Amino acid sequence: MDLPEQMRSALGEVAQALLLPGVVGSVVGQVTGALVRALREHRASVRALAGCARLADLLEAEPDLEMLSYTPHLLAWDLAQLAREHQQPVVPVILMDTWEDVGDRAHRDLERLLQRIVWLMPNALFVVTGRNRLQWADPGLAGLLDWTGPAAWPGLARRGGARGRRPGTGRQLLIGELAPEDCEDYLARRLTKAGRPLIGQDIRRVVTERSHGLPLYLDLSVGRFLEIRRTRAPQPADFDHDFPALVDRTLSELPDPEREVLRAAALLDAFSVDLATAAAGQEREAPASRLVERPFVLEDPTAPLWPYHLHQAVRSAIRHATDGSGDHWTRRDWTRAADRAFHAIGDQFARAPHDRATVVACLRQGLRLARDYALDLDWLTDAALAYVTDSVWEPLAPPALPGTAAGRLRTAADALVETLSALARRQQEHREHTADRLTAVVETGLLPGTLDDMARYYLAKAQRDLGHSETSRHGMGRIASGGGRFAPAARRGLAHLAHLAGDFPTALAAARTLGREVGWEARHHSLLGEVWWPQGDLDRAAESFGAARTQAEQHTVAGEAATAQSLRALVLAFLDPDRADPEIGLAQLLLEQADPRAAAITTRIAALVRDAGQPGPEFDERVRALREEITAAGLPGAQATLQLAVCFHHAVLDTGAEPDTGAAGPDSGEGRDSGGGPARQNPALDAEISRLRELTSGGDHAYYTDIAHFMAGRPLPPDLASPVRWLDPQHRTRERWRTLVTARQARLRG
Repeated sequence: MDLPEQMRSALGEVAQALLLPGVVGSVVGQVTGALVRALREHRASVRALAGCARLADLLEAEPDLEMLSYTPHLLAWDLAQLAREHQQPVVPVILMDTWEDVGDRAHRDLERLLQRIVWLMPNALFVVTGRNRLQWADPGLAGLLDWTGPAAWPGLARRGGARGRRPGTGRQLLIGELAPEDCEDYLARRLTKAGRPLIGQDIRRVVTERSHGLPLYLDLSVGRFLEIRRTRAPQPADFDHDFPALVDRTLSELPDPEREVLRAAALLDAFSVDLATAAAGQEREAPASRLVERPFVLEDPTAPLWPYHLHQAVRSAIRHATDGSGDHWTRRDWTRAADRAFHAIGDQFARAPHDRATVVACLRQGLRLARDYALDLDWLTDAALAYVTDSVWEPLAPPALPGTAAGRLRTAADALVETLSALARRQQEHREHTADRLTAVVETGLLPGTLDDMARYYLAKAQRDLGHSETSRHGMGRIASGGGRFAPAARRGLAHLAHLAGDFPTALAAARTLGREVGWEARHHSLLGEVWWPQGDLDRAAESFGAARTQAEQHTVAGEAATAQSLRALVLAFLDPDRADPEIGLAQLLLEQADPRAAAITTRIAALVRDAGQPGPEFDERVRALREEITAAGLPGAQATLQLAVCFHHAVLDTGAEPDTGAAGPDSGEGRDSGGGPARQNPALDAEISRLRELTSGGDHAYYTDIAHFMAGRPLPPDLASPVRWLDPQHRTRERWRTLVTARQARLRG
């Protein structure tokens, strides 16, 4: 404004009276004085503005800074009049950049005045940018600012809330997670030559992946591109690194306590205020509470334990960049912080050692810290045992350290990471690979006693699944004789091996003994079910598997419950398709909570048995798909069970077979058929039985071939010499299985 000299002098006096600094005071004084004097001296203007209800109050107030902060109401009123005059909205956009310069968070006088401007102009768009979040939705600021809390600023609430078109409504956007396509677009447009992107697509891809959407990383990469281009052509490998400047800019404005918390938090995938405080070795939580307000700290409100995590680009730069700043940490500093964080996570585990989410979350972070900094296992032993108990097998393994050879085991933590990774991955990998990984762990001798037994036990299980029964029996026997924590499980494994070999009396006696001596942990109900169902005693088997599922649910062991239910569905599918249908549905429901691969395959076999006897190509397609999946998993036992289901299907289709009456004598519990004459030829059934006999030629599940002959109503061939020891005389077992086939045939005819 070109004001007369006397007005300039008067405004200077006003600015001095208000203690406003320098040019800012002069400008504020000019605007305030000019506005008030004009309104007081020009009555016509006052009459023109008479429609503004609050104008009189503003004119009567002293022209100070407090009064000035309310005058935006007049501008908002004027904008509303313009909108009516032009019959369309008039929405000015007001930019407030570098909001962090408004003042610190202990003195909010200027922030209060600026917030008042925003509140009084609901018909304008304010774009407030800065390095820190706006805290206006925090109810704790009541008294420091005029309008606070989620009711006044629902869009600024960190945990969401209702949004509406009313004063104070807004949104808070953290510009630190740009989408990959936006990063690519920015890099392509940032530097161009003749209208074409100067930065090649391969370099843009590398920069985008490393930036994790952080704009500062993109800008630094552009600068690096120009610097390299002065001497040579930039290559993608030139941008596969972290920028020390990113660390400097991130730390430059943080007070020392917050810097310590930030570096400690960089050790963690996720953290809470108390966990970051403990990792930093501080007694007060205030620095961590202030740190989580920074824009490079992201929040996941749904996370049950630790809702905060650092922006990945910032975290990577802090962890790996070798900056020369005065407050950088040495290797010993990092190790001490890792040890503090490790034990703080252990305290979290100790508060809820049976909560699955807590166990998995603590293991994921604790394993990486113990491995990366060669820490003692400490609480990880109990956490690992809790993890394997539930048989859920969520992935745990942290990523491999950069610059280290894959599979290199040097410490107990390395060995434990490899063990738990192998156990979790066995649901997606071939059992041979699982056995190889566990063998490598066992051979190092790095694990302490209980964890070593755990690795050996699951190695023996993998060997059993692969059909290496003798090797598995040796491993189980060693663990059982040791009397450790896994001794009952190993004894159960030996009983299961007896069942696979067809020695049912031994398996039954072992299951009953385990039930009396060990109780629930013996899982003897499942063992009993596995003994009963090959005898054709399917009702008793279903009852045993149901009891096993109930016990597993009572002990919240999801994987065991799903396994028991899948076997219950299988035996009932042979017995009665109508009863099997809801049981298969329940098994599928339980598999959503845990996904043991063998149980999922058993459930699909149960569905095939339920549908057996229905001709058509669909059945064969389902069998073919299952065979491929079982082959990929490396489960020959499941392959044999599937083949038994196929034999049942063809036996039901073979309606012309005559019942075999040439069984062994009524007192024969272990003898072979004496033969009752040749059965009617059925090439399809013959081929399936021959395939089953080939699959069980190693000895495991050899009794399946006997059962296939029983179902088909055929005598056992003289050259079939599987050493099966049935619980009942053989002819009774034969009758039960043949009755299942004839009952299914009658059901299909009816």
